[in-house]
Amino acid sequence: MIDAEGKQLGVISLAEALAEAGRVNLDLVEVAPAANPPVCKIMDYGKFRYQQSKKLALAKKSQSTIQVKEMRIRPKTEAHDLEVKIKHIRKFLEQGDKVKITMMFRGREIAYTENGRRIMESVKESLAEISQVDQYPKLEGRNMVMILSPKK
Repeated sequence: MIDAEGKQLGVISLAEALAEAGRVNLDLVEVAPAANPPVCKIMDYGKFRYQQSKKLALAKKSQSTIQVKEMRIRPKTEAHDLEVKIKHIRKFLEQGDKVKITMMFRGREIAYTENGRRIMESVKESLAEISQVDQYPKLEGRNMVMILSPKK
């Protein structure tokens, strides 16, 4: 057993431990139930729970969430439209989000996947200074997918 100041009181019976905790008006909390014998500590359990919740809230507040934004393009997307989409991708990357670029093939376009791969490579090269490739262009059914993330 450990008292409120952190001093070890040694191995004592449950009744003695509860009496000691009652004497100082605090709670008896089991901190290591797997130990042999189990370790108990005298503390203010309400205060302990409050401090734990504050630590969790602070940890949650300081963590950043990374979203995955998706940009869809087609093999027949014109050059100017592609530049507009690249500007949007650049904005997402600067905000710290990952970007999933999906090239969609419809009908007979699937026979010309090399054109799509070439467009994906040009997008990757135009964003090379601010991004790194997490997943290189990969054909998944009728879609080719590439994932970019911001450089550290």
